[in-house]
Amino acid sequence: MSSSLTEARRVLEVEAQCILAARDRLDARFDKAVDLIVERVQQSGKVVVTGVGKSGKIGAKVAATLASTGTPALFLHAAEASHGDLGVVAPKDVLLVFSYSGSSEEIVGLIPALKARGTKLVAIVGNMKSVLAADADVALDGSVAREACPLNLAPTSSTTVALALGDALSMALSQRFDFKEENFASNHPGGALGRRLKFKVADLMNKGDDLPWVGEDALVDEVIATATAKRLGAVLVRNGTKWTGLITDGDIRRALKHKEKFFQLRAAELMTRDPISIGPDEKAIRALEVMENRSSQISVLPVTDGNGDCIGLVRLHDLIGRL
Repeated sequence: MSSSLTEARRVLEVEAQCILAARDRLDARFDKAVDLIVERVQQSGKVVVTGVGKSGKIGAKVAATLASTGTPALFLHAAEASHGDLGVVAPKDVLLVFSYSGSSEEIVGLIPALKARGTKLVAIVGNMKSVLAADADVALDGSVAREACPLNLAPTSSTTVALALGDALSMALSQRFDFKEENFASNHPGGALGRRLKFKVADLMNKGDDLPWVGEDALVDEVIATATAKRLGAVLVRNGTKWTGLITDGDIRRALKHKEKFFQLRAAELMTRDPISIGPDEKAIRALEVMENRSSQISVLPVTDGNGDCIGLVRLHDLIGRL
C-alpha cells in the first residue's frame, strides 16, 4: 500500500472516530438548542450563522444547509459584524456561532451587543470552559481528541466535527418544521435535485390522441402498425372502453418464436394483463425507480387514474431527458 493511501485512511479514521465521539456526547443541550431556534423562528426570527477563519467557512456551509432545508438562515462574517453588519441581527434571531477556541476576539466582542438586544446565542465550540461557552444560551461540545493533521495543528478533525454537528442541527430542525420534498424542490428551482422532485408523472406522460390503442381481437400486424405509428415502445389493449393490458416491443419479439402462427396471433394473446403501473400525481423520479428497480427493467409504464383506467404512458426516454 502506498504511503499516500495509508495517510488518507489514517485521516479518515481519525475524523470518523471524532464524529462518533461527538455523537456519544450529545445530550439534552442539543434538544434545548433545537427548541430555542424553533421558538424564535416561529416568532418570525431567523438563524444568523457566524464564525472566523476555517470555522467561518464551516458556518457558511451550515447556513446554506439550514436555509435550503426549511430554517430561515444567513451567514454573517464575524469580522464584518463589528463594523456595521451586526445590524442584520434582530432581537428575535438566534446567533449560531462556530468557534473551536471559543475565545476569538471577533466573536467574544459581539456578545455584549447581542445580549443587549435580546438575541439568543447557540455555540458549537471546542472548549467548553471558554468565554463563548459560558456566555452562550446553549453550548454544544465540538471538541476533538486530536486533529487529523500529522502535526496536530491544521483544523481538520475539529472542522469535520463542527460541520457534522451543524448538519445534525439542520436535519433536526428540518424535521421539526415538517420540511417535505415539495418544499425542497421549491427552494431549488434551478438545480438538478429540484427538477427531480418537481416533476410529476402527469407532467411528462404521453396522453390523449398520442396513446397507441388496439382492441383485444386486433391481429399482430395491426399491433405492429400501431406501435410503429405511435413510436412509444408499447401498445395499450382494451376490451370495448376498458383497458385490459399492455404489449411492449419485447412482447412482440418474444412472440416471434411462434413462427408458424405469428401473424394469426391477436393482441389478447400477446399482452400482459394487469401490468405494473403508476399514478399521475406520483413524482416522476418514482416512475424512474419503478422502471429500474426490477429484476428485469422496463422502458415504458402505464399511468392509471383512481379507477384503474389507463390515461397515459410514460417512457424511460421521457424521464431521462428531464430528470
